[in-house]
Amino acid sequence: MESSLFANQCLSRLKLSPNLKIPSSPFFSHQFPNLKTPHVNYKPSFTLFAIQNQETQNPLQENTTTTNAAQDDESFGEVSKIIGSRALQGGTGMEYLIEWKDGHAPSWVPFDYIAKDVVAEYETPWWTAAKKADEPALSRILNADDGRDVDAVDSYGRTALLFVSGLGSEACVKLLAEAGANLNHRDNSGGLTALHMASGYVQPGVVKLLIDLGADPEVQDDRGLTPLELAKEILKVTPKGNPVQFARRLGLENVIKILDEEIFEYAEVQEILERRGKGDKVEYLVKWKDGSNNEWVKGQFIGEDLVKDFEGGLEYAVAEGVMGKRVGDDGKNEYLVKWTDIDEATWEPEENVDPDLIKEYAEAQLSKDGNGSP
Repeated sequence: MESSLFANQCLSRLKLSPNLKIPSSPFFSHQFPNLKTPHVNYKPSFTLFAIQNQETQNPLQENTTTTNAAQDDESFGEVSKIIGSRALQGGTGMEYLIEWKDGHAPSWVPFDYIAKDVVAEYETPWWTAAKKADEPALSRILNADDGRDVDAVDSYGRTALLFVSGLGSEACVKLLAEAGANLNHRDNSGGLTALHMASGYVQPGVVKLLIDLGADPEVQDDRGLTPLELAKEILKVTPKGNPVQFARRLGLENVIKILDEEIFEYAEVQEILERRGKGDKVEYLVKWKDGSNNEWVKGQFIGEDLVKDFEGGLEYAVAEGVMGKRVGDDGKNEYLVKWTDIDEATWEPEENVDPDLIKEYAEAQLSKDGNGSP
């Protein structure tokens, strides 16, 4: 017995608050960050000071070592400039490679120990370009070879890729991806990825592009929602029949269609091997007919007939071909099936036989008889 199922087994269910309402803003501010560029004031200066950690010269050294050394070192060095950046593990902040005027070797210093205007002078052009989706400006900065981390994070753990994805700039997404941006980075204010941003801000072109570039559509945010689930829930609470929301609904439907087409693939199951979990957490170990590796698949994505048969303790066999046809006692067609792993052929009701095998049998009989009678 065979059936089809969706090969994506990682989607989870969502429980949405019934009190959730649509804000008047085109964006869902309760779910997504403000993509507007904040005004930043700073005075350029090359005679600013930062704590100097003369012992930390290895860029790969642990962050805690850098921080402790910076706290213990009471000496100050005059900064020439920032010549590199990198995000801390988990996107919790940044540290910068400082070039010192006094000739000491460059050293990595946590952002907390560097004068704000020094950081602003280095970072403001980057974030301004990202929050405006200014592709030429981002390109100039990336080509400046200033040691910049393309996955630099803001105070919420968001990267430039998240902003340009939400703003719908395919050009900027391509640029950052080519520069090595992490397509699956999750921010620290909700666990949103670039694909969540593009889906939530209704940017179908970017959704398609991110998937084509290799973004994982099954990554969940902090609420356990994949981009597809997020788009569906937003659509669910977007009013119908409201002219103001009409374009938004169309856009969300397009996003959902793209995610459905890109994520879901139909695959035939040979048999279910094992079961684990309880309730809506039940998963089955599936053996694929095409010989792919066995996989654990959530029960909701498996054909009901397969699950019913497995739960009923039925064994599976693989059909090799149809050898005969007859009408059963109930007036329905039955077929004599030859099995690959069973010596004796058996009569099976039509619904238990692969339609392709029935078609092959009918064509063979037509060819044999030559009179159009199967």
